[in-house]
Amino acid sequence: MQSKNKTVVRSMDILTLFLTHSKISFNEIVHFSGIPKTSVFRMVMSLEEMGLLDKDKDGKYSLGLLFLRFGHLVAERLDIRKVALPIMQKLHDKVGESVNLIVQDGKEAICIEKLDKEQHVRHYTAIGRRMPLYAGACSRVILAFLPHDEQEQYLEQSELKSIASGTVTGKERLRILLEESRKTGFAVSHSELEKYISAVAAPIFDYKGYIIAGISVAGLEVNFRKEMLPPLVEKIQGAALEISRKYGYTDKHLCLG
Repeated sequence: MQSKNKTVVRSMDILTLFLTHSKISFNEIVHFSGIPKTSVFRMVMSLEEMGLLDKDKDGKYSLGLLFLRFGHLVAERLDIRKVALPIMQKLHDKVGESVNLIVQDGKEAICIEKLDKEQHVRHYTAIGRRMPLYAGACSRVILAFLPHDEQEQYLEQSELKSIASGTVTGKERLRILLEESRKTGFAVSHSELEKYISAVAAPIFDYKGYIIAGISVAGLEVNFRKEMLPPLVEKIQGAALEISRKYGYTDKHLCLG
């Protein structure tokens, strides 16, 4: 408890008031929170400046539109886990390898769901694990299907650092791989995030055709040799398409092998 920042805690106390009040005046915030007026003034001004609170013409405060954005992202990500899990389980039963569900979070990707194989081999990806968008099949397949301007902005602003022996660190090479993924509808990685671990990934789209996640199968490199990839690619793309259809995706041009 002692490690908590007092200002942050008090700001949270103010925001919590809006769980039971749609709009509150400044004086009501002071009254309900029990926080000194001068402190409330400073915190409310900061919260308003950050877009966490909005003030109307009558001087009453309500939650800012930024919460709508955060709420949408949280709902989308939690929902996609629920939608994807049964399909991930079917894929896991078919391939006998780890299955991962990954979403974009700013300039990174984050694993939000994972099914491991029975004979557990510790992989780089674990629920909550973050990784750069350029490294690993699932992260890169998300990057590949971002709008071109977003993709280019990311490439221009990012330094491609080596994580494991197979990490792609050249931007031109990365651009080639991204273009290949856009054409084929999948990505493959070998030893990019962890030595001797390979993965095959496919994109998940929403009803607008916008990339919302990636799903991958990952395991020991020996099980992902070139001649073994076609049936694996077909299964992973089938699972990705099944999840995408749950979100209203209907593009018939998605490559399925």
